[in-house]
Amino acid sequence: MIDYTLLEKTPRLLLQADLRPSQGDRFQPTGFADLGAAVYTRPEPDGKTGVRMLLVESAQSVANRLEKTCLDGDGPDLDPELAGLPYVAATLKDSSGQIEPIRTSSLVEAHRLASPYFLKTKFGEKLASEMAYTTKGPLNWKKIYAVLFKYDPNVLIHGVFLSLLGDGRIRVPRAVSGFIEAENVSEIVSGGVKNSPVDPTGEIQVEGVDTEKGVYSNVPYARVEYVAGKITAYFNVDLALIRGYGLGDSAAQLLTALALLKIKRFLSSQLRLRTACDFCLKGVTADMPQGFVLPDEAELLADVKRLIAECKPLFADPPVTELVTPVKIKKKDKDKTAPEPDESADAAGAGA
Repeated sequence: MIDYTLLEKTPRLLLQADLRPSQGDRFQPTGFADLGAAVYTRPEPDGKTGVRMLLVESAQSVANRLEKTCLDGDGPDLDPELAGLPYVAATLKDSSGQIEPIRTSSLVEAHRLASPYFLKTKFGEKLASEMAYTTKGPLNWKKIYAVLFKYDPNVLIHGVFLSLLGDGRIRVPRAVSGFIEAENVSEIVSGGVKNSPVDPTGEIQVEGVDTEKGVYSNVPYARVEYVAGKITAYFNVDLALIRGYGLGDSAAQLLTALALLKIKRFLSSQLRLRTACDFCLKGVTADMPQGFVLPDEAELLADVKRLIAECKPLFADPPVTELVTPVKIKKKDKDKTAPEPDESADAAGAGA
């Protein structure tokens, strides 16, 4: 069980997990469009040449992976072991019949509860009413946090920006975040070739399909992987933010326990980040507060279940809010071309 008395005395819970490649030494970090891998030099206090560092997994990616740990498969529904925890689900129905009904939820939508599938409905109006949302004067944040907790506590863990509600003033930051860094890194450059068993030259192509030659032919490519002296995953649970929601001890403990369960599940079973990026966990330590020990998954799950039962009066009834959202298929105009640029416009100010 989590030692909540220890956590009550600190604003942050800071964890770091030592990782190593599951096999060999090489691994493939996350890459960014037009940038590649994020390699940088860490400044050293003595002024000497710093250590070469590498961002293995970004905060955005780790956030997505943490959210997935509590889904039933890939979603959109919740892990059955966490039954009773609220969320909002919507069945998207196209009146024209061009597509079959699609089910989604606030657990899988990119903007969580801020998705237009929820806010551009009567439910969005209900949210605004329960939050006592106003475009004139200050917002009642305690009521806002209570309503968010009522319909989806995960929103208060992973953050949300309700840009489509009212004049878009409700923004909640992440209460749990994480990233993975590697220290003292070196590149390993290798390569390969994509072989075409039909026609290595790429001259034989599907009739009527305008496709570049490289799709069909043999294509050599370069590959860059890395080795590192140390690989560390960092996690930050903002306990001060969670307490600041003002929801009471049971709710604060539930959000904390759920955040730790997500971290534990990520470290236990979801460290194969890419085909060539598969890690094993060496150990977890706490930088803050000192002496904190991350419980095992069974203990965390039992604690979350206990706290879900305690928080039931604060949740929506039933806990899963089911919506039916009418949608339409927007046809793209294939003949539409981009407008000609206005040459008289000030180029420096046009994009400001």
